[in-house]
Amino acid sequence: MAGQVTTHGLEGHPTVAVVTLSHPGKFNAMSRSMWRALAEVFGGLSRAKDLRCVLLTGEGGHFCAGGDIAEYPAFRFDVQQLTDFHEQDVWGGLDAIRRCPVPVVAAIQGNCMGAGLEMASACDIRLAASSARFGAPIARLGFPMAPREAQLVALAVGVQTAREMLLEAAVLSAADMQQRGFLNRVVDDAELAQAAADAAIRIASLAPLTARAHKQLLSALSDGTSSMAELVATAYDHANSPEHREGIAAFLSKRRAVF
Repeated sequence: MAGQVTTHGLEGHPTVAVVTLSHPGKFNAMSRSMWRALAEVFGGLSRAKDLRCVLLTGEGGHFCAGGDIAEYPAFRFDVQQLTDFHEQDVWGGLDAIRRCPVPVVAAIQGNCMGAGLEMASACDIRLAASSARFGAPIARLGFPMAPREAQLVALAVGVQTAREMLLEAAVLSAADMQQRGFLNRVVDDAELAQAAADAAIRIASLAPLTARAHKQLLSALSDGTSSMAELVATAYDHANSPEHREGIAAFLSKRRAVF
């Protein structure tokens, strides 16, 4: 079995999708087919009009331990095949998470290494179990992180933490990663699933078009893909939107807004 990436709705909350990484016996290590499935799953979710939030998690007590190294001899020693793997398979999956128009919450437990760290870095909100471990010790395997992946990780964990992980093969605790600003919250292991679901439900209860706008804005600001003039040019197009009117009217009427 080469592993799976599956999706289903969060029970009782149809506007929240749960995406689960599963590769039994390998701590959910990512195979090539899983990277392709990840891109396909998130591509489909990105087209779902009623979707408000995605929860990304792993099966069996782990998020993702990295790549499926058993597959590597089949393609890693050829330049073109290696380029295709990283630029198409891996980046295709990571970019699909990044481009998902709704917020993506990562629920991280156990191992979050290499590919797992990259996927977590592509998410918007990150919660972790206190026993989770983070790193990218690929220097032990004799190859560097691909450029797009390294940029993604460095922006999320910070350049100094990225240096520590890549140059020292450092593995850091959830407490360390929260202190360094990578994690939003750390909870007891038994509380992670509920805490992550609660975060997704809170996001889904708020103004959905506003959440999409905030995600797009923050991504553009962090990536430097748009100038401030470009962002300002469309920043106020929501002025006469029903969502905007409902939010203000609800506040003035002292009632909960219904979005």
